[in-house]
This record gives sequence, structure tokens and C-alpha cells, in this order.
Amino acid sequence: MSNQYPPASLIQDDQLVCFSYGVGHGGEGVCLLVQMGPHRILLDCGLEDISPLNTQAKPPADLVLCSHAHTDHAQGLLALHQAFPQLPIYASEVTTQLLPLNWPKFPLENVPQFCQALPWRSPIEFYDGLTVQLFPAGHLPGASAFLLTYLTPRRTYRLFYTGDFFLSNSRLVEGLSIEGLRGTQPDVLIVEGSYGTARHPHRRQQENHLVERIEQAIAAHNSVLLPVPTLGLGQEILMLLRSHHQFTGRDLDIWVDGTVAQGCDAYLELLPHLPTSVQNFARHQPLFWDERVRPRVRRLDEQHRQTVGQSPCIVLTDETADLMPYCQPNSSPWVVLRPERLRYPVKTNDAGVRGVETYLLTEHSDCLGTTQLIHNLRPQHVVFFHGSPTYLADLTGLEELQNRYHIHCPGTGSLVELPIGDTFIQPAPPAETNYEGELTEFGTVVTITLPEAIAADPRWRSFADTGLVEARWQGDELVLRGLSQRELLSQSSNFKMPANIKCCANCRHQRGQRCWNPASPLYTFKVTPEGYCPVFEPIEPPPEK
Repeated sequence: MSNQYPPASLIQDDQLVCFSYGVGHGGEGVCLLVQMGPHRILLDCGLEDISPLNTQAKPPADLVLCSHAHTDHAQGLLALHQAFPQLPIYASEVTTQLLPLNWPKFPLENVPQFCQALPWRSPIEFYDGLTVQLFPAGHLPGASAFLLTYLTPRRTYRLFYTGDFFLSNSRLVEGLSIEGLRGTQPDVLIVEGSYGTARHPHRRQQENHLVERIEQAIAAHNSVLLPVPTLGLGQEILMLLRSHHQFTGRDLDIWVDGTVAQGCDAYLELLPHLPTSVQNFARHQPLFWDERVRPRVRRLDEQHRQTVGQSPCIVLTDETADLMPYCQPNSSPWVVLRPERLRYPVKTNDAGVRGVETYLLTEHSDCLGTTQLIHNLRPQHVVFFHGSPTYLADLTGLEELQNRYHIHCPGTGSLVELPIGDTFIQPAPPAETNYEGELTEFGTVVTITLPEAIAADPRWRSFADTGLVEARWQGDELVLRGLSQRELLSQSSNFKMPANIKCCANCRHQRGQRCWNPASPLYTFKVTPEGYCPVFEPIEPPPEK
């Protein structure tokens, strides 16, 4: 694999190319170099080792754009600045304030302010013909998507880079607004595919499941340990516990340890940039540090470190922290809850710790959100990054994308040429036909009647394949889904499996035909009902003798 980018003389002035120094596979960071004519733009620098960028005396790019402050997108920026102090680095105002948390070895006041802030939505011209425009991307406070526009005498070229994005609103961040992107008309879309083709329940439903699991643990006189990243998920969970009806007013201690506490301090400095609902909440009580209003939220200091867990409590700590010091012999039993990682596993330190479970609280858009964004922007080229190769391959294989766009999924060290055709036929926006029906209740049966015109849609054959449907609530809406032959066979296989057999069908960690036990070699993989691994745990514990 070669990381040597081709010299500028090989690139024509009106050509677009993308070279990947890191695409977010297997734990590596994200770092993409885009060339638009003579201009080189580095999109993020999440490399732990920046040596591929430091092979020549001159900077690897004309400017750097940082999408957000998560480590896998930003950790290489400080080293890049030290190597090339004159290289301009830009991000949103909030991201510039959060970036120093990526280098915990340095006191925050010793991290140089090398990143310059750009305003939202205002086109900024960096060079003749090259402008950049920032859009809020959801996912994390300050997270940005970038629209790069390059004007030539022949035509205008546009490239849109999402960084990490999330269409849904979360507790502390408003989602990416597709409506706000109307009219951008990018030729190239570089988009993350972290969740592949997975589809997830509504965000509020995920939150309720997590709250219920924590409630069960506390009711059973257990303490709960939540290892989380420095920024994002930990603060979201704290806000969830502070505002959810099952915990408001609860006589309970929530302790925050490690760099997660520093992340909370940083969020408090950003209060004017957080959603209005959060600012209103903060007018009545503190977002995080509060010993007056229950549940109490406090830093885990040395005074309480030796006694934490003697009565049921909740602890949030760094995702890579050693968990054994929390699980002292004199403490109550601990339940460890780790977030499900569909992209790649995080280096954890769970040795000797029992009771490790996972939960789903998404921070990225699932397949529906990703394809919705693509179909609304309708580019010529779609370049996927950020995710395991398996999940990205699922996305690139979708027929609805293959038939409409030029799809690319580069690996690290790959150069992707992005020729823009003047005669490219812009795909029509996906048809959104609504069908009006009727509901009829007959005692114990509810009948939904729809007009026969719905059967003319080519998707109907797949939907009605078995004549059976599954219904579920998504917020206040009822969603219908056709059941396929494969699902029925799988359900039948699961149903017939004797309960005393140690297999995936009877394991408490099997959900959605995937294994969610971090200790299992099958973790995150699809499993068959008759599958088995050495860390099998039954759905129902065996009766006590």
C-alpha cells in the first residue's frame, strides 16, 4: 500500500480526485485529501501517526477542514500543526473549543489555539474560485458538514463532505437539516456509512430501553458502570438521566470520572450554542454538577473513590479505563453497560469484570437516514467512508444506489478519480406516493384497508411475498413491514429450538440475529439460531436449587 499522493502536475485544473490517508476502518482515523483543480483540501486528520502526511518538506494540503472534535477525526491535528505551523486549519467555533480535549497529556491551557473558527452557512472564499460553506451536521456539538465549491471558466464543481452526521435530534444536539441543504446540488458526496444497512428504532425508544435497563439494575441493588468517550455519549446519558421521568427526583448518586468530567466542563462553556430546550433547562437547574437536585451528579474525587458502589449508584468513566478499581470487594454488584460498536471495537480494559452488557444509543444515521440524504442531494458520485468494510460493502451493494449514482468505497491509500460529466442525467427525486386507507375495528381484530393502486408499485411484490406483516410503533406513527420467507424460516427455526440447548437462539446476547456479547468471538456478526460460542448465557437464568 502506498501513501504517496501523486504530484499536482498529474492533476488537471478542472479535475476532482480524492486520496484516502485513513477511512475509519478497523479503528483507524479518518483523513481524506480532496483536490479540486489546483487546490488541495485535507478533510479531517484522525491519524494517530501523521508520518504519511509528513513525507515532504512542504505541507500536504493548502488548508485543513476539521468536521468535529472526536478523536478519530481530530487527534492528528496538533502534530500536523507542529510539523507545518503555517498550514491553516479551520472548523466551527464550537469545535475549536472542544479540540484541546483530544490531547489529555497536556494541560488544556498549554494546547495552542491553532484552529480558526468559521461561521455557519456563510460561503468563505479561500482562493480564487474556491469557497467553503459549513452546515450543522448533528452528532456532536459543533459537528460540521462542508460544501466545497470550485468555479472554473467552464463550469462550477461542488463537493459535499458530511463528516459524522445524524439526522435525528439528540438530547444536546439538533440533527442535520436536509431542508437546509436544498439547492446545494453537489457533484460529489463524501458520506459516512458507519451503520451500513442497519435500521434502528427511534432515538427515544433507544433511550427508554437504556433507562429501563439501568432502572432494573438499581432496583436489584446493583451499581451501574458506563464507560463512554470523552465527548458526546456520556453527556447525552447524563442529560437523559437528569430529565427522564423515571429518574427525576430519585435519591441516587451519579458520579463522573476521568476525561468525561472534563467534557462536561467544556459543554457548560458552550451553553449558548446548545439547543434552546437545553438552555431553558439550565435556567432552572445545572446541566451536570448538582448536589441539590436529585439525582445528584458529582465528580468522583479521591475522597469518595474508595467508597463508591457501597450503595447502588451510577458511574460514568472513560471508555478505555481500567474498570477493576471501581469493582471493589466491599461494593455492591456492578452491571457494566457498554455502547454497541457497529463500526469497530474500542480497546477496552474489562479483564476480570463480570456482567458486561451492551446497549444501543445511536450517534449516526442508519441506512434510511443515509439513503435519504443521498437521494435528496442527488450527486453524480457517492464516496463512502467510516465503517467496517463489511457494513460499507452492504451499503454500496444497494440496488437503489447502484442504479442511480457512481458508487466508490476506497480503502486506505486509494486514489479515487471523480470525473464530472456535463451530460450526466440527474436522477429524479424518489417518488413519495401517499395512499389513503381506512381502519376498521371488529372487537379483537383491527383491519387496515388500502387502495389497490398500491399493488402497482414494484416494491409491493417483495412486501406482500408471504402475505404476513409486522407492525410496530415509531413514535406516534404505526409502521408496517412485510415479512420475508427468510425471516419466517429463521423465526420457525428459533421457535423449534429446545430451550435447554446452548445455542444462539437461546442466548440472552442475541438480538436482531446478531451477537452483542463483547466477550464472544461472534460479537457484532450475524449468527444462526443453532450457533454456539463458549460464552453462551441463557435468556432465563437456571432455577436455584
